[in-house]
Amino acid sequence: MGDPAQDIRLNIKGKDQHTYDAIVIGSGISGGWAAKELCEKGLKTLVLERGRDVVHVKDYPTALLNPWEFEHRLENPEKDRIENPVQSTAYDEGNKHFFVSDREHPYIQASPFHWIRGYQVGGRSLTWGRQCYRLSDLDFTANAKDGVGVDWPIRYGDIAPWYDYVERFAGISGQKEGLPHLPDGEFLPAMEMNSLERHFKSTVVKRFPGRCVTMGRTANLSAGVGGRGPCQYRNLCSRGCPFGGYFSSNSATLPAAMATGNLTLRPFSIVSEILYDQDKKRATGVRIIDAMTHQTVEYYAKIVFLNASTIGSAAILLRSKSRAFPDGMGNGSGQVGHNLMDHHFRVGAEGIYKGFEDEYYSGRRPNGIYVPRFRNLDAATSRKDYLRGFGYQGIGYRRIWMDRGESIPGSGAKFKDQLTKPGPWALWLSAWGETLPYYDNFIELEEGQKDRWGLSLVKVHFSWRANEKAMRKDMQASAVEMLSQSGFEDIDPFDFHAVGGDCVHEMGTARMGNDPAHSVLNRWNQLHEVKNVFLTDGSCMTSSACQNPSLTYMALTARACDFAVTELKKGNL
Repeated sequence: MGDPAQDIRLNIKGKDQHTYDAIVIGSGISGGWAAKELCEKGLKTLVLERGRDVVHVKDYPTALLNPWEFEHRLENPEKDRIENPVQSTAYDEGNKHFFVSDREHPYIQASPFHWIRGYQVGGRSLTWGRQCYRLSDLDFTANAKDGVGVDWPIRYGDIAPWYDYVERFAGISGQKEGLPHLPDGEFLPAMEMNSLERHFKSTVVKRFPGRCVTMGRTANLSAGVGGRGPCQYRNLCSRGCPFGGYFSSNSATLPAAMATGNLTLRPFSIVSEILYDQDKKRATGVRIIDAMTHQTVEYYAKIVFLNASTIGSAAILLRSKSRAFPDGMGNGSGQVGHNLMDHHFRVGAEGIYKGFEDEYYSGRRPNGIYVPRFRNLDAATSRKDYLRGFGYQGIGYRRIWMDRGESIPGSGAKFKDQLTKPGPWALWLSAWGETLPYYDNFIELEEGQKDRWGLSLVKVHFSWRANEKAMRKDMQASAVEMLSQSGFEDIDPFDFHAVGGDCVHEMGTARMGNDPAHSVLNRWNQLHEVKNVFLTDGSCMTSSACQNPSLTYMALTARACDFAVTELKKGNL
């Protein structure tokens, strides 16, 4: 790419050229939204991304390749498993370039935890799973009700209009179901269920009153939105979509920010700390290390949005030490880095269905069905063995040759003919469960070990507890029960014992709360102790719920930006 300073056309002479209205740290899902909102509200905004630039369409090199065009036919060779033992659990040959190198970006696992990362413009918005579900007051009141962690400082009514706002721009397809614990949204038309999924839905609704089976709510565009999409049903989303068929920072929010003329994007910029003026009691900007040249540069702004991902953002706060904050910026509560959560998953069941042999489906739909939470909603659904609940994601499909080649006898033309015929229908049903916030699930900085830029390595402590383990038994048993009652045979229950981080839903290391003594952020995602610093990525989550969380990050970011700009104009920041 050449000299990064020349590529981004920055004049690095003098403080004036390094001063902006706002700085956004990170360009992933929440950082992209912060950039869009701040730029559209008229603020000259600098977005700092620690990795390389990725230009929409141009930098999706594998997007249109066929499986046979890859050297290893989309499999990870043994070399990858050795050199990238963590990242290779999440990538394949088609999207490897959107994940970091474990050797180049080490961290310490005090206990098993997979920290999956994508250091590039767009971050993990290029590779996310795209499932989008709202939280409800069942989730926002759960901690207070159960006496766990701290109470959320907001309720559903505070965030509902912002869910509306981000859904309309991002483009979320889905079906309205009228469930109070899974609020409906501003949906594009839902994708279509196949024959087996419709059968499963009708049977579950009849035999399990109160349960729902709906189409997945996903940021794949079933209709075009703002010049993007629609989805082409290729199911190659994690390679980058040249059609803009799903929401990413690269296809949606960053182009919107750039269109205002207010955006400056600086890749290869590793934020080492947020700068603080003790007399003004405000952050003044950030100090970065150029990833290519190792040069240290400072940038200045009136407000700072920290969106470097749950672990990355907590690490930046912990590194931002001063006389005012000897334990890290905004860490007077001692909560920064603590209460790390991730959804526990990879448990459920799969079954075979004998029927619909004359029916098939077209395309490769990048979405499945969803069974919303049905446990601990009220007295009738309460459990004594665990708190909270889980939802299922699933898909009905016909087995192909890779699923059954070893079981088909013979060879030659007859064998090939059998392989090319669709196999029996099957339905896979896997649960995503809520993890409670535990203070001793946390990250810290290992001061004695440094990376190539001289920054202390992150050390992660994480484990599942009795509540999650008890829930997993029900997650598996309930999947088996629903499949059995729906006429499935050869039901195969599974529990692959996922490691923390595998779900890539890490959250909670700088939680929101009403009391500064026990939380890091207030109800506006504003540091209690530094009023012009906002944090709206997964760090802010006070509890995890069981729904995929990215939609909530988007809504909280838009809401916080609106508040920040309003306060800035009033002179309060």
